[in-house]
Amino acid sequence: MSPRDLDREIQQRFPGCMKGRTMYVMPYSMGPVGSPLSKIGVQVTDSPYVVASMRIMTRMGANVLTTLGNGDFVKCLHSVGRPLPLKAPLVSNWPCDPDKTMIAHIPAENEIISFGSGYGGNSLLGKKCFALRIGSVLARREGWLAEHMLILSITNPKGQKKYVCAAFPSACGKTNLAMMMPKLPGYEVKTVGDDIAWLRFDEAGTLRAINPEAGFFGVAPGTSYKTNPIAMDTCMTNTVFTNVAETSDGGIYWEGIDEKFGKGVSITDWKGKPWKVGTKDPPAAHPNSRFCTPAAQCSIMDPEWESPRGVPISAVIFGGRRPKGVPLVFEAFDWAHGVFIGASMRSESTAAAEHKGKVIMNDPMAMRPFLGYNFGHYLQHWLNLSKNSKNKMPRTFHVNWFRTDAAGKFMWPGFGDNSRVLEWICRRVDGENCADKSPIGYVPKADALNVTGMKDKVDMAALFDVPKDFWLQEVADLKKYFAQVGKDLPSEIGRQLEALEQRVRAK
Repeated sequence: MSPRDLDREIQQRFPGCMKGRTMYVMPYSMGPVGSPLSKIGVQVTDSPYVVASMRIMTRMGANVLTTLGNGDFVKCLHSVGRPLPLKAPLVSNWPCDPDKTMIAHIPAENEIISFGSGYGGNSLLGKKCFALRIGSVLARREGWLAEHMLILSITNPKGQKKYVCAAFPSACGKTNLAMMMPKLPGYEVKTVGDDIAWLRFDEAGTLRAINPEAGFFGVAPGTSYKTNPIAMDTCMTNTVFTNVAETSDGGIYWEGIDEKFGKGVSITDWKGKPWKVGTKDPPAAHPNSRFCTPAAQCSIMDPEWESPRGVPISAVIFGGRRPKGVPLVFEAFDWAHGVFIGASMRSESTAAAEHKGKVIMNDPMAMRPFLGYNFGHYLQHWLNLSKNSKNKMPRTFHVNWFRTDAAGKFMWPGFGDNSRVLEWICRRVDGENCADKSPIGYVPKADALNVTGMKDKVDMAALFDVPKDFWLQEVADLKKYFAQVGKDLPSEIGRQLEALEQRVRAK
């Protein structure tokens, strides 16, 4: 959209749009207030839902204005687009204007403009809009990275701690991994962040990361005391729930919560209609319903999660939902190969994306919906980071918790057993010879994965198989995908794709 067209669209929407409502002005910091890695924004909105949620998700208040002084900040304008009195009734109690919804990012002016939407990602403008779309532009200008990544620490029985980042598409297990309770005896995982990471090399060349957010905005369906007890405990107080179902005794409900009800308790679905347990269509909660809860009340936050310097990153992990063909874990040969692996990420679509069916889609670095500038230039920025000789590049990996067998059953138990994969990654970071070379990267040697105390029987040979026909098709699909980038595709990515094809064909 041209600047002239954008100005016209703004003038058609915003004059008088907040009539009858309260206008809120929110100064907030993305990242610890005063950290050299943090950035400041100011959002104007007419939604109390947004105010309550932003109060959880960011560091908000007068101290932010004091820190800002006369410095630069990201300007954020939001309206639900429903002035009072209403001219038409609300749908499902949501004040919004879907026919005129517009979310615009103006990187050159550090501006975000959102109209007509009440949804989190489109109204909590500090989140994806600032932290990723505008953030990625700022990062390229200033030589750092703004990424759709969790950050966690893992400590082994000897007390040795490492921090890793992991990029997964929405609803692919970021929060579950960030809040994992390891099943590997003697290991401890702590959370730094579950969704977004800002990464910058320090003066010594160490890659450091902060979580720019102050809360968790997690997908509710599928979250339970079985899958993520930490998240469940965290969201039981001081939490905003969006589009979940409600129980008659004042509780919340969604698919997969696995909670029992008292006698006579009834359920009202997210649209305000009666709902019975066992009903599949319609669901009780929206598939992308959310909990918005303060990170500070999570019991396993890492002691350094608000360190102004950030935490040192030893490994970067990419991953997605791949039912077929992709091993549980493999390591890149070098940094450029790791960038190629991230650029080649593909995953089954989720409720947080625009696809409604289960299709395999490209989602490079899990940033496809969030990139603020040219994709080819983004990949080149990643590649350029290794050109500074003082930068100590972290090792890069790819994981896939979701491979299925011929019967459609998951081949790996996941959840707490994913600590076994993290343990192997840490050993590789330490230089241990526990991997074999495959056409797609380094995979664990036979019996290299620590299965101490593991109850499930896993066919390791099948789990780490690299099927030739599958990967030849993968190469063909990637060629078509990268062709869309045209002349902006870095030559190194094309070279990596050719090398992958040669290795697969020689298998």
